[in-house]
Amino acid sequence: MNKIFAIMVFIGVPISVIGSLMHWPSVIMFIIYCLTIIALASFMGRATESLAIVAGPRIGGLLNATFGNAVELIISIFSLQAGLTGVVLASLTGSVLGNLLLVAGMAFFIGGVKYKRQKFNVYDARHNSGLLIFAVLVAFVIPEVFSVNLSKTETMNLSVGISITLIILYLAALFFKLVTHRGIYQDPEVKQVEDEEEPEWGKWKAIIVLALATLAVAYVSEKLVHTFEAVGESFGWSELFIGIVIVAIVGNAAEHASAILMAYKNKMDIAVEIAFGSTLQVAMFVAPVLVIISLFFSQNMPLVFTLPELVAMATAVLLTIVLANDGETNWFEGATLLAAYVIMGIGFYLL
Repeated sequence: MNKIFAIMVFIGVPISVIGSLMHWPSVIMFIIYCLTIIALASFMGRATESLAIVAGPRIGGLLNATFGNAVELIISIFSLQAGLTGVVLASLTGSVLGNLLLVAGMAFFIGGVKYKRQKFNVYDARHNSGLLIFAVLVAFVIPEVFSVNLSKTETMNLSVGISITLIILYLAALFFKLVTHRGIYQDPEVKQVEDEEEPEWGKWKAIIVLALATLAVAYVSEKLVHTFEAVGESFGWSELFIGIVIVAIVGNAAEHASAILMAYKNKMDIAVEIAFGSTLQVAMFVAPVLVIISLFFSQNMPLVFTLPELVAMATAVLLTIVLANDGETNWFEGATLLAAYVIMGIGFYLL
């Protein structure tokens, strides 16, 4: 798989540049940009993992938190610059739905087909469940409820206040897991595997790869954003559908593949942490950061989602918590999550 991604990068990046300069059709370039970003994301993920092992668990945790959703963050910043706030909010919704229903669902299903029962750390699952309820049911719903009786300026001020609170709590959650309570709820076997883990690349190689991949993603993402309108008209896709399905899947493709692979290897602690941890990064770090960054653009982005987006995210959180809070999973639970994702996908396509 790594060889395939390497070929995609070495072919995709030059073609992205050439196609952009020669003004190839938007639909063709949209496909090329998406595949190139997915391949680049895999390199960013491998470089970050190598640095995390070299630097140690604490700094490694911060690196994973920073670069875990870097691709989506970059795409969203360029979308904000282009005034596509609806696409950005939809992509955030899509990330939450994608991680909790599609990624976790595929991981549970594929792992469950191979193993009848799979177990993971129930304490981590419950800790993440509390944060998910706070981030989605509290921090996302409250702006929607209060904004009904607030002006645009007041709604934006409320969004900024909530965003700062979310970022602070997210950093506190990292401090809790990586410093004050590190290893307290950890399985000894998992710790032993971590201690024996060797980095794929050395420190400087990983830093160079990460820097180059990030620059390439920034360039390709900026070009990708400009194809959204033409692609939407060609396929009949709404701005909402592009954000929720396309941008979210492209931005998190590398993490999706990793979670499914870990489940197939029966490493469910890692698979669940990828699905839940990435969702928390989006809700408590990426979304608030984008709200604050939007203050520097002509069109601000308040943290106010549409009613279908809020209902879909709240449903996904509650369903995932009910299925995952016992610390065990099987293929049928995975099928249930996937079915929920399909139902919501059809709904957003028809909106």
